[in-house]
Amino acid sequence: MMDDQALLRYSRHIMLPEVDIAGQERLRGAHALIIGAGGLGSPASLYLAASGVGRITIADADVVELSNLQRQIAHQQADIGANKACSAKASMQALNSECQVAAIEDYVDGERLAQLVAAADVVLDCTDRFSSRYAINAATQKANVPLVSGAAIRFSGQLAVFDPRNPACPCYACLYPANESDDDALSCAESGVMAPLVGLIGCFQAVEAFKLLSGVGTAHHGLSTFDGLSGQWRHFQVLRDPACPVCAR
Repeated sequence: MMDDQALLRYSRHIMLPEVDIAGQERLRGAHALIIGAGGLGSPASLYLAASGVGRITIADADVVELSNLQRQIAHQQADIGANKACSAKASMQALNSECQVAAIEDYVDGERLAQLVAAADVVLDCTDRFSSRYAINAATQKANVPLVSGAAIRFSGQLAVFDPRNPACPCYACLYPANESDDDALSCAESGVMAPLVGLIGCFQAVEAFKLLSGVGTAHHGLSTFDGLSGQWRHFQVLRDPACPVCAR
């Protein structure tokens, strides 16, 4: 049960009748896995820690570079050269020492990825590689764990939730059949990205994870894209592919 300090810390959540004490307790008992501690993972991890998610595991093998600081707000100038997962962990715990954070300083794949996903209540894909996205999608489908996916490049962002518990919900491979390679992916280093855009998409990933973990509201359906130049969202209904090699039942 929450003590007086916790009740005060989360009072603005508890005041929301949809959340109340029961929803906040569900958050405090939940475990989120965030893969990627860069532009998307930074705001997502900070907001989930601030919101009171009890356990967060964050994985990233990269180190902080000067060019990251334009958008990756979990890291400071003093963190240059440090592992991103460790840097994000320090930022999360500085914000909320109650949150239990585990930092993984490696790329996670194969059996280790499967174990991490199976131990989580929600997975946030904050990576920028097709190979990682396909692997994370497959692991979440196998473990029956909801996946919150985000992407951002230049002035364009995307958001989707893939929940294998919903038989009508597609998976990432339904939208993007596995014929893409990492060589085909656009990177921020090659194409650039507007700093607040990654913050916006990462925050929306945190919103969806919050809803899934607290039991509040309805999870996002379909695919949403955001044009940062016009400020417009577009929403696309996406059906499960009955021939999908990953999620076909």
